[in-house]
Amino acid sequence: MADLIEVRNLNKSFGTVKAVDDLSFSVAAGEVYGLLGPNGAGKTTTLRILATLLKADSGSATIAGHDIARDAEAVRATIGVVNGGMGLYDRLTGREILHYFGRLYGMSHEAIERRIAELDDLLSLGDTLTRRASGFSTGMTQKIVISRAVLHDPPVIFFDEATSGLDVVARRAVIDFVREYPSADRAVVYSTHVMSEVEELCDRAAIIYRGRKVAEDSVAALVAQGEGRGLEEAFFRLVGRSEMQHGGVPA
Repeated sequence: MADLIEVRNLNKSFGTVKAVDDLSFSVAAGEVYGLLGPNGAGKTTTLRILATLLKADSGSATIAGHDIARDAEAVRATIGVVNGGMGLYDRLTGREILHYFGRLYGMSHEAIERRIAELDDLLSLGDTLTRRASGFSTGMTQKIVISRAVLHDPPVIFFDEATSGLDVVARRAVIDFVREYPSADRAVVYSTHVMSEVEELCDRAAIIYRGRKVAEDSVAALVAQGEGRGLEEAFFRLVGRSEMQHGGVPA
């Protein structure tokens, strides 16, 4: 399938800290692509650059054919973003929140209602549509956060540590949604430090450490490098190898 995301030689520094270091990867339609690394590895900075929230120091990227530097508005119209800790307007009901964001996306009232009905079937929104957000559980909040991000049916969704702090039921709702979303014209980038989620969800993954891409392959191929002891063992082997090549010691 065609690539929906192309990232080439992306760099970003904050002072003397190199947050993203010559990072390149591509994501095809129909794919869940993992960005796997510890906190501080550069995953969130990368996604913020791709979402046009930060400017790269150098390098380039396109999303659904739109250049992130030249066509930022078009990029924002073709993506959705879900992360842990995203807030909602407490005084609004779930339906009111979705209508508010639907209008920002330029959707009509009728189109918003049709999409809410689809998302209700997919995510079992239930009481979230009629209750005020101030009374939501963490699981209910995350369902509306996801619905808000995909209301306009974008071809690309970024999930950034989206299960952080969720209970097992809410986490399962997120996992199930990510698994079902990719199609012939849609893809997901799933950023996490949780090895089991990458093994469960992702088709391919890049291991990111100190802003660099240490390895990239199918998840099955990465797991195999752990010599039967799983992705976590493979991660430490690959990061250790990279650190030795760069003259450092794994943190």
